[in-house]
Amino acid sequence: MSMNTWDAYLYDDKQGFVSDFGKSVVELLQPQNGERILDWGCGTGDLTNEIARSGALVEGMDASSGMIAQARSKYPSIPFYTGNGETFRAAAPYDAVFSNAALHWMKEADKVAGSIANALRPGGRFVAELGGKGNIQTLIKGIHDVLLKTCGIRAEERNPWYFPSIGEYASLLEKNGFKVTYARHFTRPTPLEDGDRGMDDWLDSFGDDFFPEFSAAERKQLYREIKEAIRADLFKDGIWVADYERLRLTAVKV
Repeated sequence: MSMNTWDAYLYDDKQGFVSDFGKSVVELLQPQNGERILDWGCGTGDLTNEIARSGALVEGMDASSGMIAQARSKYPSIPFYTGNGETFRAAAPYDAVFSNAALHWMKEADKVAGSIANALRPGGRFVAELGGKGNIQTLIKGIHDVLLKTCGIRAEERNPWYFPSIGEYASLLEKNGFKVTYARHFTRPTPLEDGDRGMDDWLDSFGDDFFPEFSAAERKQLYREIKEAIRADLFKDGIWVADYERLRLTAVKV
């Protein structure tokens, strides 16, 4: 699992695009009144609550206790609990499992797919979006080049993410007892808030695994160097635009 330390307040304040874009994944889910649904990697619960509006009996699970505490505070009527997506075992099967922007943090993807299959009833559906092949490749290269040049650190050894192609992920799901019914890989340039500061907030939210031994001041200096390395490609009209590639899919447990 990733070593990322999640700041739930920073996430809610500055990374709202995650749940904003995720609303269209909820539409793909088409939750129904009375269905039992699990939000796998629910973060601070915004999309779990969106699912609950349908009348579905939804629960949220996330590996971060800080995110779960924030979710419980915001949506006290929804059950939320801490769990590891690579080893999670459901007490009773769900009608659907939903996941947005979480699966790419779980590098043991085969274990995750097996856990999701175990959580579903036969005929239950799995609906997800995650980072696809090539996601944030310009940003990752910037981090890699700066850490190697300034510190001799090979960033690929610290990379916390798994960004599969359609072929890779569909095959993985089929191996674990799913029939894939829809899959799409698409480019989605994603604007970050707060002008030049936006990339700092993004790195603070998502980049812990690359900088564990550095002080706050050292991180800020590394951030400055990373931003200069990627500015020509990703800084547009006064804002940072992250080079997102997304993989969206639906599958049914057979």
